[in-house]
Amino acid sequence: MSVSRLSHALSSGGIALPSDGRIALFNPRAETDLAALPQDRLFAIQRHYPDHAALSRRGMATATEPEGRFAAAIVFLPRARAEGEALIAEAVAVTDGPVIVDGQKTDGVDAMLKALRKRGNVSDAIAKAHGKCFQIAPGSDLTDWAAPAPTRTEDGFLTAPGVFSADGADPASRLLTQHLPTSLSGRAADFGAGWGYLSAELARRDGITELHLVEADHTAISCAQGNVTSPVAQFHWNDATTWTAPSALDVIVMNPPFHKGRAADPALGQAFIANAARNLAPTGRLYLVANRQLPYEATLEDAFADVDTLGADPRFKIFVAQRPTRPRR
Repeated sequence: MSVSRLSHALSSGGIALPSDGRIALFNPRAETDLAALPQDRLFAIQRHYPDHAALSRRGMATATEPEGRFAAAIVFLPRARAEGEALIAEAVAVTDGPVIVDGQKTDGVDAMLKALRKRGNVSDAIAKAHGKCFQIAPGSDLTDWAAPAPTRTEDGFLTAPGVFSADGADPASRLLTQHLPTSLSGRAADFGAGWGYLSAELARRDGITELHLVEADHTAISCAQGNVTSPVAQFHWNDATTWTAPSALDVIVMNPPFHKGRAADPALGQAFIANAARNLAPTGRLYLVANRQLPYEATLEDAFADVDTLGADPRFKIFVAQRPTRPRR
């Protein structure tokens, strides 16, 4: 959708890219078709690891931060309003020419356009494929939209806007910590570690000798480095559905994500479970919290010989799974 909308906007003259110079792409996704853009001039800024890796595999210059100045920029709106504002402000700050904003209605493009029209020179929007595309003139001042520095929650954890549960630990993770045995020991990992709440709990166990935090959100894993200061902690900006531990693990904890964009995607959590089984030692254990309605029981029973429910409340279930049936890769 994004490229067909951009392609239409460019071909109709509604928006325009300069004839030379680098073009920054803020938040392009793995599935975004960028074929209509000049490939040798593109530089992608992507902080979500699976998308970052996919763009890199295409041969595109990809980083987590802008590098130098750009002749133009395209911002692909994310779901969160504050994150979208920060990306636009970041793009404007490093771009000498136009900044193009492309987004779906479901991601708030109409509200963003309305807000920007009050701020300065914005082109007419081009609507297509349930979204809009418009252009911000060079020289706009959006410094007050810049991403604020990470802050501390009431519990003292460092978080940042746009990360999951930025205001504090989510109820599911809190419930899981109440059921984690104090005797946990050996090599451990937190799949989808976020800003490190579950890992901080694991790090309190004297028996934990290694603690691997695996998280796809670059901002979140950066916050985790400030929250989990144990010398046994190792931080991995990576995809928990494919990451492989240096050696077989004794413990994995997880509160896996179950949304991809706005759509519920249980397959994501199921992939977390399958990869956990591949990474655990034969005597290793997985501790998982999940919403009651998510269909994880069958996946757990397929990947582990023993699956038990440790606890529950009206919204969540806690599982412990042992004896993985899938060999370590």
